[in-house]
Amino acid sequence: MRRQAHAWGRPIRVGPGRHGLAGHALPPGAPSHAACPGAAQRAAHSRGDAADVSLPQARISHVNISAALPLHLLHRNVLGTLATHSRAPEGYPYPTVVPYAVDARHRPIVLVSGLAEHTRNLAADPRAGFLVVDGLGDAAGASDSVLEAERATLVGRFEPAGADPHVVARYLRYHPDGERYLALGDFTFWALACERLRYIGGFGRMGWLDATELDALAPVGYDDERALWDEYGASRERRAGLELLGVDRYGADWRLNGLKRRTPFDAPKMDVESLLAALREAAAVSLM
Repeated sequence: MRRQAHAWGRPIRVGPGRHGLAGHALPPGAPSHAACPGAAQRAAHSRGDAADVSLPQARISHVNISAALPLHLLHRNVLGTLATHSRAPEGYPYPTVVPYAVDARHRPIVLVSGLAEHTRNLAADPRAGFLVVDGLGDAAGASDSVLEAERATLVGRFEPAGADPHVVARYLRYHPDGERYLALGDFTFWALACERLRYIGGFGRMGWLDATELDALAPVGYDDERALWDEYGASRERRAGLELLGVDRYGADWRLNGLKRRTPFDAPKMDVESLLAALREAAAVSLM
């Protein structure tokens, strides 16, 4: 079954044409040889341009990437690999898998024990990397090959999130089992203040983004989001097995029969009325 990529909800048909080897569409204006360097080499050879036959890797790796791609990737997944700086042996990367949820500003939030090595590492040096690979855990839409899956590596600094009730409530909607860890007393929330991220959508389709490019819009406030949950809960579009987890200006997060789902909107929604209309459409049509 062919998968579809989305840019703010607009499906991009996967098939012959301007697509990479992994079945991902290239953004408008991207050179066609970015999808397949071999094609550029063969074309250069046929023209006799010997200087162009050896294609530098940089020419196929820096494609303009829409911020919608990593943003939706972060929202539709639930597990990430947290890489901290080890204290002993000092300075070595220390990766570990952790559950996460995104807050209203699309920052990954983790719930970690004060006894864990990665938490102690963060306390000593908050700089970290955070890798998200599409389709891991209970997220829907796993790829047949991890090298074909969308993925993003975020680099930045983790900061204690404190006991912000909005952060706590949001995380527990995405991970209800977090309640029992909080009851132990030594688990705390940390948020990643991302500085840059590297997105890979398949072979020849990758690029860097500054964190400021991920979302320049004001987040949906907690009260507005609460009102949207209440409106959706009372609407006729609500159905069994479909739980609304979170809403932002670009899409909605759901749990459908135990699986995490993300529905991108066709365009950013700037007010509660348009957000509610998009939610109802997603519940009635997009998640059938």
